[in-house]
Amino acid sequence: MGNVEYTLDYYKENADEFYESTVIAEVEYLRERFLKNLPEKAHILDLGCGSGRDTKAFVDQGYEVDAIDGSPEMCELASSYTGIDVKCMDFFDLKDSEKYDGIWSCASILHVDKDRIPEMIVKMRDALKTGGVMYLSFKYGEFCGLRDGRYFVDLNEELFAELIKNVSGIRIIDEWVSVDVRRGKDVTWLNEVIRRED
Repeated sequence: MGNVEYTLDYYKENADEFYESTVIAEVEYLRERFLKNLPEKAHILDLGCGSGRDTKAFVDQGYEVDAIDGSPEMCELASSYTGIDVKCMDFFDLKDSEKYDGIWSCASILHVDKDRIPEMIVKMRDALKTGGVMYLSFKYGEFCGLRDGRYFVDLNEELFAELIKNVSGIRIIDEWVSVDVRRGKDVTWLNEVIRRED
């Protein structure tokens, strides 16, 4: 079984529990740090939307939002919660070109095979309009592999910079470390905001 299959199996078995624990997490401060780089009524893609928490927040603030996730179970829950049709698809099937003002990828591409993360970021870059921004977050550290039933890539600032060094047309415009807001979760996160510049 590949890394993606392990991760999707986890969400199939734990969808309701994961939904309940994440939909209530208060991460408005993360969203605001992303949104300050976007125009009013921006078109946003929530890539790996999970429970739909952030999709709903963006919609409620008047943004045009598309949402996708790789887990059919999470898509069903998120569609019900947000009131929009959340599309179930492999992230690597993203083929949009210059469509979005912003791409929000909160704790999602950390499940992508480490050696394919640059490829994923290229797809995200291409889907952004010039000047558009993407937000990414990873658990902070150097671990890479299966943990708690899912595949994770943990990164620090140096490892992330090394991963993206050959991706052209982008620039990190904001980078910070935060702590997990979920109850009982002692996790530190690396947050990155990247602008498409070509």
